[in-house]
Amino acid sequence: MLISVPGIIIGFTIHEYCHAFAAYKLGDITVKEDGRLTFDPIKHIDIMGLIFIIFAGFGWAKPVQFNPNMLKRPNRDRAIIAAVGPFSNLLLGVIFIFIMKGLWVLPVNDEKIIDIVDFIIEILYYWAFTNVGLFVFNMLPIPPLDGSHIFLSGLNIRHETEVKIKRTGSLILFALLIIQSATHIDILPIGNIVEKIMSVLY
Repeated sequence: MLISVPGIIIGFTIHEYCHAFAAYKLGDITVKEDGRLTFDPIKHIDIMGLIFIIFAGFGWAKPVQFNPNMLKRPNRDRAIIAAVGPFSNLLLGVIFIFIMKGLWVLPVNDEKIIDIVDFIIEILYYWAFTNVGLFVFNMLPIPPLDGSHIFLSGLNIRHETEVKIKRTGSLILFALLIIQSATHIDILPIGNIVEKIMSVLY
């Protein structure tokens, strides 16, 4: 799992930056004031969330806070802001795979160089798998994941109701992840979905 850590850090950083960039472009200056318009991982990584993803298989970054009142079309814009994060991870996965394919066709005959290239390819595979995993996981329509923000933005519900849904959903999600991690039962079959996407990208 440690071999995936750089890929996780890259994925979290790009994911949260894209949230911030989309919010800023859609009219919210809060993200700039909070220092989130940066590729500096320190601004985006939550240490506890990183530790959890390394040892428990799930984790989180520092969520980007934005002001819906500054958005021109709040419902639509909230969905856009939520969507760009996961799709940035999917794009990263595609990029890592393309680099892998480029390395595969290198005209190399030296055994030592071949071993190094093979090792780099292995690293890139884990990084690609991790970022595709972040895409799939975050697109689940369960609070507080991005998929839930996309789903809820299309519903005309009261703010108080949405807060209750997010609070309940967060507890349910955390419980499901704990149970899955402890029992190794695929309650959320994320791994299978990621493997199918990876096979298509190959």
